[in-house]
Amino acid sequence: MARNYRQSKRGETADETRRRIVQACFDLHGEQGLVATSMKQIAERAGVSVGSVYHHFPTYDDAIRACGAHAFTLAPPPSPALFEGVADRAERVRRLALAVYRLYGRLTAWGYVQAEQDQLPVLKPFVDDERATRGLLSRAALGEEGERAATLAALLDHGTCQALRAQGFSVDAAAARIAEVANAWLDAAPARA
Repeated sequence: MARNYRQSKRGETADETRRRIVQACFDLHGEQGLVATSMKQIAERAGVSVGSVYHHFPTYDDAIRACGAHAFTLAPPPSPALFEGVADRAERVRRLALAVYRLYGRLTAWGYVQAEQDQLPVLKPFVDDERATRGLLSRAALGEEGERAATLAALLDHGTCQALRAQGFSVDAAAARIAEVANAWLDAAPARA
């Protein structure tokens, strides 16, 4: 009986250690990027040995994958359910802009993820998935395929959000402004038959 208790406690300790490592990785990525983060820094931030980090994550790519899964657990990407019951296209665009820009606001490392994907190929699937989801949601918001949906998806890119934030906009104000711009353009450029 005592042995089972020790094993259970050991399992809880391993889970807690893993959680601290992933959180340290998440925090460091948001502060300095992924390329600049080392396993040693992760260990120091988590308060564990470098050996413990490698025990849980044999490679840095493994740590990045776990960190990415953690990030999207904390900040799940929006889904088409965002538009349920909304008949007005302009309101769907506003909702989409707010949801996407708030996601970027919660994922502080996202700019690094996009910028560093060529240096760390493990990041490419995350970037591709986000881009595909943004495209799907843009098509759903407009109820159409093609150039207008692709343009909306591009307007909702992280880089545009960051450019507005650099001009002093809050996340919500940036989303409102880009939705305003997108809706004005959409009103002026009706869909082609």
